[in-house]
Amino acid sequence: RMFWRRTAILLKHINPPLAFTPLLKNPVSMSTEKKFLNQQEMQDLDNQLMGPLTFSLDQLMELAGLSVACSIEKEFPVSRSTQNRVLVICGPGNNGGDGLVAARHLNHFGYHVQIFYPKRTDKSIYKTLVTQCETLEIQFIDKLPEELQSQYDIIVDAIFGFSFKGAIRAPFDEVIKTLNSTKLPIVSVDIPSGWDVEKGNIDNTSFEPAVLVSLSAPKECAQLFKGKHYLGGRFVPPSLLKKYNLSIPQYPGSDQCVLLS
Repeated sequence: RMFWRRTAILLKHINPPLAFTPLLKNPVSMSTEKKFLNQQEMQDLDNQLMGPLTFSLDQLMELAGLSVACSIEKEFPVSRSTQNRVLVICGPGNNGGDGLVAARHLNHFGYHVQIFYPKRTDKSIYKTLVTQCETLEIQFIDKLPEELQSQYDIIVDAIFGFSFKGAIRAPFDEVIKTLNSTKLPIVSVDIPSGWDVEKGNIDNTSFEPAVLVSLSAPKECAQLFKGKHYLGGRFVPPSLLKKYNLSIPQYPGSDQCVLLS
């Protein structure tokens, strides 16, 4: 009996018992989870949010723009740096609306903000956002300065979003060229303007931002991005994550953004 007891103890030290690993309930679905959406999937997700899930456009813009401002504050904190002069460049669509909201929140955070909004729209939602910025005495400039670096510390690219297709037309073709030549850090909203939403910076015709803030979910072009990558737009419910088999990280606490890479 003593022999077998000693043998058992010896074998336990030689071959320690394996830790129990529970089996995944559905290993196939886990292996096919996605971290990036293509253009059509993102358009469908937006339609779901503003359709059956009853989000309004201004609601989504407010949350998206707030998350952009929060990402900038995390990356370039105004309280720890003198780099607080921000130029927000807004396009004519929803991406530009996100930029207007971000500008308002950045102003409240203590940044010195100016806005370049060369192609305005008559839609009431955008006019309201402009009025809100003007009420805070945020300056709208009529043209880009020849030398950005002497006047600003950070550029926010809120020109084109995930729905952009085709050639870049005036006046934004010249704006993209200017951004392509600056050494200032650029923060792009959702996708870098001029990039193909799925294929990225085709032929290197656009700029490479320092920071990308994906909204709702990263788009496929984000796989080619090499800078700091944040996720914002904290409004996608579990039902849509399940519908698109989408895997996104958990937001910490009450944060409106999360650092991906």
